Amino acid sequence: MVRILFVCLGNICRSPTADGVFRKLVAEAGLSDRFASDSAGVSDYHEGEPPDERAAAAALKRGVDLGAMRARGVVAADLRAFDLLLAMDEPVRRRLAGMQRLSGAGDAAKIGLFLDHAPHLPVREVPDPYLGGEEHFEEVLDLIEEGAKGLLAHLRREPWM
Repeated sequence: MVRILFVCLGNICRSPTADGVFRKLVAEAGLSDRFASDSAGVSDYHEGEPPDERAAAAALKRGVDLGAMRARGVVAADLRAFDLLLAMDEPVRRRLAGMQRLSGAGDAAKIGLFLDHAPHLPVREVPDPYLGGEEHFEEVLDLIEEGAKGLLAHLRREPWM
């Protein structure tokens, strides 16, 4: 089983949305026995909280239920347990890489930017919608859907399939 961790700053907007969208795509493809995913944040600002209401509402409109998710921070064990750690933006990717160096855990190649799996998009980072309005959550969801589709396509081409 391939394990993917989606990571953003506080784990209440972008990374739980990416996890939910990816899980939905995996289930629709009949591949739930091949992939497992989770989400976390590089900070513990929102530890134990549910996803932001605006993120959850936008996702639910597209058939993705984030209701059972709760925010958590990345821990050292995650650096070993997951095959891929995908950051929503460059500052988060750098923090993950720093955590990995300090812990001595894992392969640096496992850490990347989520939207590297959607090279057709004009942006490389998923912007944080937290301080924006509902339209920002819809825009972020559009980006995440494209990234998740590209990620699943990439994973299906890999030898572990």
